[in-house]
Amino acid sequence: MKLDTVISVRKNKTIYRDGDRCIKVFDEGYSKADILNEALNQARIEETGLNIPKVLEVTVVDGKWAIVSEFIEGKTLSQLMKENPEKKDEYLELFVDLQLQMHTKTCANLNKLKDKMNRKISESTLDATTRYELHTRLEGMPKHNKVCHGDLIPSNVILTEDGTPYILDWSHATQGNASADAARTYLLFCLNGDEETAKKYLRRFCLKSNTAMQYVQKWMPIVAASQSVKGNAEEREFLLSWIDVVDYE
Repeated sequence: MKLDTVISVRKNKTIYRDGDRCIKVFDEGYSKADILNEALNQARIEETGLNIPKVLEVTVVDGKWAIVSEFIEGKTLSQLMKENPEKKDEYLELFVDLQLQMHTKTCANLNKLKDKMNRKISESTLDATTRYELHTRLEGMPKHNKVCHGDLIPSNVILTEDGTPYILDWSHATQGNASADAARTYLLFCLNGDEETAKKYLRRFCLKSNTAMQYVQKWMPIVAASQSVKGNAEEREFLLSWIDVVDYE
């Protein structure tokens, strides 16, 4: 296994290419349970028939845990949007279609989105009253069992040369409500400083899925609170601002 070609460096992990294999090496101290859960999520999603890189092995490299998957040759939608700004809307349309296709799938063994969000809200730094309100709102939201990615942004979609799209990075995958997944994607666009695309994305998602925009927006404070547990101080401040502006009913 050669670790000569670095594809990308992310927080707590480095991703390498070795021929037709992609090797994600986690920093020492990264939770073994989280790594094994990510590999298990990916293996389970493979069974849904979605286009994703197949897991080849989980191993240890120089004392660090690593997940080895198929390497998918191509460009991310994020790259393509930057290289072809005139086609950005077209790529966004494809992105929404992919997310909606994903939401048609079910995977009974994935963790439940509501359980994860309840746990994260409890772990947050929010005061007890706000946590109670968020738990109550979350409990009142409809229970679904659709495959949710939890981190779907254009940089996690690769388009091969023949135009086949692949969805990457299934570490946050759960089963639950598609509108919660859409709220997460919207907030990620905003976190990346692209509010214009965030608004376009939300309009397209709601139109194509026949979902009321207000319904997705109702998920946003819940999603923001659950995501505020991780990330840097700037991200937390942004996410928590979404909670402050909410009027609870």
